[in-house]
Amino acid sequence: MNGIIVKENIKIEDMIFEIRGKQVILASDVAKLYQVETKRINEVVKRNINRFPEDFCFKLSKIEIDELCSRSQIATLKSEVKGRGYNIKYLPYVFTEHGVMMLSGLLKSEIAARVNVSIINAFVKMKKYISNNLLNSNNYSNMLIDHEERLKVLENTFSKFDTFSNELFFEGQIYDAHSLLLDIFNTSNKSIVVIDNYISKELLDVLSKTNKQVTIHTKNIDNNLINKYQHQYNNITIKINKSFHDRFIIIDNNTLYHCGASFKDLGKKCFAINKIDNIEMVNDINQRL
Repeated sequence: MNGIIVKENIKIEDMIFEIRGKQVILASDVAKLYQVETKRINEVVKRNINRFPEDFCFKLSKIEIDELCSRSQIATLKSEVKGRGYNIKYLPYVFTEHGVMMLSGLLKSEIAARVNVSIINAFVKMKKYISNNLLNSNNYSNMLIDHEERLKVLENTFSKFDTFSNELFFEGQIYDAHSLLLDIFNTSNKSIVVIDNYISKELLDVLSKTNKQVTIHTKNIDNNLINKYQHQYNNITIKINKSFHDRFIIIDNNTLYHCGASFKDLGKKCFAINKIDNIEMVNDINQRL
């Protein structure tokens, strides 16, 4: 499988379960794999809560804990809540694959970086397993869900393959990463905002292929490069902005994407581009721009 097995001989795939239509892993299991305390994981999330929307990370409810604890394989969760009296203060966090990637970057741990690829691979394998079992099933009458629930399962499954929702790239997928970036830009009807502290030739190459108006917020400018671009193309406006660390794309002032790598480094190392379905976050960023 993935080659990483924890001390209790539990494979990473066995740590992943589905809740709220998402594949997730407990914070305590992530901590075990990263060889840190769960307290450390929780602290990172709380200090960077704006970087963990519900598509990345969320707390389990008491009802969800009761449901999951009834499954014998969720042994970690049983031990986690035992003796705490289900105190709301201690409801555990769970992470999706994108939350795991965000967490790994914030921890800045060599172990986390090394193990992270194995965790993401486990998520991918679980998705493929669920998808194949769903698509290859010829006897739907034996499924113990009614028609409405079946539609929800299908919707949740196929939504994970939405081109413009979330995409994970591994080292060397340079063309694929730049191709997706252009696809995202081409969804725009009127405007594009790019936030990246480093404007590169790679980004300008992509922007030259779209006729949309683009505003770039950055703190580092290669005036020679910009002048050459603007001599031939007239679709970009540069604004100096030192308020951002992460990279973002805003399409038509209402659709937000977060990019885990600078646009100059797309495909050089493992990273993800994620769509953030939170209009409040979009509005907050727009106001700060």
